[in-house]
Amino acid sequence: MEGEAAHHLGRVLRAQPGQLYELSDGEKVWLGRIDLVTRDSVEFSLVEELASHQSSLQTTLLLSIVKFDSFEWALEKATELGVRRIVPLEAARSEKALVRAAVKRAERWKKLLHEASQQSRRVQLPILDAPAKPAAAFSEFGDGVRIFLSEAAEAKPLQDVLRQQKAESAVLAIGPEGGWTDAEFAAARALEFQDASLGKFILRAETAVVASLAVINFVLGDY
Repeated sequence: MEGEAAHHLGRVLRAQPGQLYELSDGEKVWLGRIDLVTRDSVEFSLVEELASHQSSLQTTLLLSIVKFDSFEWALEKATELGVRRIVPLEAARSEKALVRAAVKRAERWKKLLHEASQQSRRVQLPILDAPAKPAAAFSEFGDGVRIFLSEAAEAKPLQDVLRQQKAESAVLAIGPEGGWTDAEFAAARALEFQDASLGKFILRAETAVVASLAVINFVLGDY
């Protein structure tokens, strides 16, 4: 191990030879024993491979850009809940200043995803896309379950929509604090996204992320 991770382990956590850590290469998890700690690296011996789980469900989150404290909390929880890909959306009602600043936050967000993956013992890191317009993001997905969270009166409960499906992939779109525009509704429906509701209460975006991903995992996943 080299670089920032080695520095943190060796200098901040004061790792010592003989200590055991779980290591992952993005495909497998191993138990490793520290052999040597130097200024710039930590050397391990692999002791044994550990059991790890990767869900067969491929979930993508299309999350509209909201205030960064809420957005970053949502990124963390989405990682813990197994999302494979995250696309920040430049929704029409996203704050323009946040949209402009989002590109500069990319490295911070990737670090957050890495830390959340470590905490939750994920083998693979989620992919973080560059911010995209909703219509462009919607058009990328033609397979699997496509869900568009909606406050419309005719929207069916999310669990009811999911129970009608059998799929190995799911795409979930969540709007900004001001809600979706009519044009965004039309773009999603034209690409066969299905309206779904989480109930009669108005939820913050980050709350909707956790609630909806938990339902998706329960109904479609193999947890």
